[in-house]
Amino acid sequence: MTVLALEIGPTRFAAIEVVDDVGVEDIRQIPMPANRAWDRCRELLLEVAAGAEVARVGVASAGPIDMAAGVVAPPQVAEWSAGFPLRDKIKSVFPSAVVQVALDGACQALAERNFGALRECQDALTITVTDSIAGGVTLGGFSVVGRTGNAGHIGHVLVPGFDDRCVCGGTGCLEAVASGASILRWARARGWSGDSLEDVIGAAEAGEEVPAEALRRAGTALGRAISSVAALLDIDVVVINGPLATAGNNLWKPMNSEMATHARLSYLPGLRVVPSQVGDVATLAGAGVMALALSA
Repeated sequence: MTVLALEIGPTRFAAIEVVDDVGVEDIRQIPMPANRAWDRCRELLLEVAAGAEVARVGVASAGPIDMAAGVVAPPQVAEWSAGFPLRDKIKSVFPSAVVQVALDGACQALAERNFGALRECQDALTITVTDSIAGGVTLGGFSVVGRTGNAGHIGHVLVPGFDDRCVCGGTGCLEAVASGASILRWARARGWSGDSLEDVIGAAEAGEEVPAEALRRAGTALGRAISSVAALLDIDVVVINGPLATAGNNLWKPMNSEMATHARLSYLPGLRVVPSQVGDVATLAGAGVMALALSA
């Protein structure tokens, strides 16, 4: 029986069949569709299933979600932003399948726990920075999902010292300062002309001041947010995924400096931040782990 993993956003739809010898080359993906999102998602799933009977599907979606209802409302998919019954739609395509929807951050935490930096760690936080920020919490070796499935939304932790406007409608959220889209927007508002977060990182490494300052701001915000969450959850490892994992000293130095300043409680001396060992496939890999654990 075939097992599938599906990733929804924030920049793509991606799917893969979960088998022992699966590789990156087996991932099928499309850019985030501007319209007909469900039609494109359905086509992608059918392509990966290739006519086989599907028994289980694990779905990792950008939030917000309603895990119990199988409803997703990622802001990157305008047609779904009010809530889309993705689980029921998938079951209409694969009627005999068991389908589970979870937050992308929770799936990223599962991937790091099974394949990456958290294999020997029971209590941790994962943060993935792309255009937005996703987070996943692991406590006692288990992924924490919360009442509605949205636990881990560290992108909307408030960061002291910042009042940038956030897409959620508030101000001062971590995502408003340290997401890829926010970093790029801040730099471009100050006359810099690059086109992507990777461009920001490259220009900062080349010594350009505006991109370097954009990364320093993000590192400062990340360090403050991590310090607060670590104190709340009593964790000892934070995993950073996405392009910022390799952003260098412009980001990592202020982040570590803020943690040294603020994470000072007696149970936090071992707190450390490490880059992901799983990389871009973490969301899809975690959805696959979840799918394999489902009872068919």
